[in-house]
Amino acid sequence: MMINKRLINTCQDSKKYILLTVLASITATICNIAIIVIIGNSLNSLYSTLKGGGEGTIATSGLLLIAGLMLVKLLANLLHTDFSHRASAASKVKLRGLIYDKLLRLGLQYNAVASTSSIVQAAIEGVEALEVYFGRYLPQFIYALLAPIILFIVISSISVRAAVVFIVCVPLIPISIIAIMKIAKKVLKGYWSSYTNLGETFLDNLQGLTTLKVFNRDGERHRKMNEEAEGFRRVTMRVLSMQLNSITIMDLIAYGGAALGSLVALLQFREGNIGIGQLTIIILLASEFFIPLRLLGSYFHIAMNGMAACERIFALLDSEEGINDKEANPHEALVASAVEDSTAKEGIIRLDAVSFSYDKQIETIKNISLTIDKGFTAIVGESGSGKSTLASLLTKSLEPQAGELFIDDINLQRLSDEAVYSRIILISTNSYIFNGTIRENLLMGKPDANKADLEAALEAAYLKEFVNSLEDKLDTQVGEGGSLLSGGQKQRLALARAILANREIMIFDEATSNIDVESEELIWRTIYQLAKEKKIIVISHRLANVKAAEKIVLLHKGELAEEGTHQELMISKGKYFTMIQQQNSLEGRQAV
Repeated sequence: MMINKRLINTCQDSKKYILLTVLASITATICNIAIIVIIGNSLNSLYSTLKGGGEGTIATSGLLLIAGLMLVKLLANLLHTDFSHRASAASKVKLRGLIYDKLLRLGLQYNAVASTSSIVQAAIEGVEALEVYFGRYLPQFIYALLAPIILFIVISSISVRAAVVFIVCVPLIPISIIAIMKIAKKVLKGYWSSYTNLGETFLDNLQGLTTLKVFNRDGERHRKMNEEAEGFRRVTMRVLSMQLNSITIMDLIAYGGAALGSLVALLQFREGNIGIGQLTIIILLASEFFIPLRLLGSYFHIAMNGMAACERIFALLDSEEGINDKEANPHEALVASAVEDSTAKEGIIRLDAVSFSYDKQIETIKNISLTIDKGFTAIVGESGSGKSTLASLLTKSLEPQAGELFIDDINLQRLSDEAVYSRIILISTNSYIFNGTIRENLLMGKPDANKADLEAALEAAYLKEFVNSLEDKLDTQVGEGGSLLSGGQKQRLALARAILANREIMIFDEATSNIDVESEELIWRTIYQLAKEKKIIVISHRLANVKAAEKIVLLHKGELAEEGTHQELMISKGKYFTMIQQQNSLEGRQAV
């Protein structure tokens, strides 16, 4: 019944706490049984004394023993709560760590596997749903198997007939749970699917709210979201209704079984086969037979929701990451590792017949062979020519479907992500600014940077004067996504962060798009300054900015059309020459 071996084995640290939780529960149960037996025996003694005409008393030693057992039971219950919490906490830490590591391995292309909202829901609500599974359901499942056996042994020593009635009725609860589970599995799968879809719609509408208002389509989206919310409400009510009905059925079985066993004991008492104390013991322990499985049933539906979430978590963890060449060729992996540690790094990038397609039908990059060994290389081309795709291939965010990429004669795919990111950094129009201070964003580039390092980076990015003019200076809040900064300031802050990171190869992917002219000019000044000491690769649609590049690579419809210096390409009067003429003409008309 809902024992997911893979999930349990994945969360190894939770196992010991689950067993300790069970042990605490059994200890509390044994103490409870002992207290009830002492009370029952005392009642027998009292009844016999009163029947004989004497004064009935309860021995002081019995009261002290009951007090001691109650203290042990209290301690066991406290430990049960603590171990249960530790079991669920360990599982949450483990699963969220696995999800985070998976996202790091997937890199920037994680959206090809799952949407942002579904990943967030799996990592937050999905993992939280599994808290009950580890902290309550699994310990209760094991305890519910052991408790009836212990109680059967105790009660059968008093009345075999009552014990048999109890033990026969007990399995009716798990049978009802199994029957309900067949329906619940389908309902809860629909519940989680509806919940995820609603979350995706909400996030999509929130992110595109400005666009919806501009096009006056917010009302339409509002109605659509209301429909999805109503669908989620219906499926939620189905789940709640199913839970309520199943609880009613389990209560009928539990109370009916307890009543039937107690009735058998009463008949035996009337016949004189058991005493008043034994009858009391059986009646008080009757509920203990059914409470463990009854609690298991109450945890069952929440745990079922966790199982539905578990499927999505493992679907994410099992998603394809691409070919791991380190496993395919261990010898070359060792060579790559040795080169990673080598200090003789020239940063020469070479593409050997590289091709890539997003849909595996139309190639975005077509059989490109290219060497990037200059200090400043520009990759240009019209929109859709494959420039940004090439940047993603160079940073290992995408993997070529044909051909190979090399850095210093080592296949990029055989280098670890850490090795690639320690040598290459990407600054794009989408470089993210985190909610926090300017200082916190800069320290992501170099965690141990001192104030002088931070100011030097800001100065190189032409942002120092602006920061010093702020009241809180480096400790100024920038808002979510840098919302408290202008577009140009955000981009220069991202540039300063990259400068602090001090990578030998810097790739600028349309880094000056959609910003003010002043910021664009300042960023280009920084780029030209960096090109004196680092390998710079600039991807740009505006050709006037890259005329001074040592090599210009022109892509056209995914193919390498031309390469050379500005002067060489202008003399050849090919595609580059035509694009220059067109852009000059366009800018001339705009100037008028």
